[in-house]
Amino acid sequence: MTITKDRKQELIRDFKLADADTGSPEVQIAILTTRINALTEHMRTHKKDYASRRGLLALVSRRRRLLDYLRRINPQRYLDIIGRLGIRK
Repeated sequence: MTITKDRKQELIRDFKLADADTGSPEVQIAILTTRINALTEHMRTHKKDYASRRGLLALVSRRRRLLDYLRRINPQRYLDIIGRLGIRK
């Protein structure tokens, strides 16, 4: 599922580290989390949509790699982002 341009700009505004920041791991993780949540809702109603399931798994894997990278370079930023997004228990 795609997200609207306005929603994406809002996520960038909320999670950016500097004024011109659009590609930091935090921003990418926030955008991926929004897409993952939308696809998860889609999968609840369309259980046999295997193509979307494959896309969802790819998004989850990409987010996992970014989270691993962030944990490796700066553990505090990692803890901050998972706390803000609520993606870990």
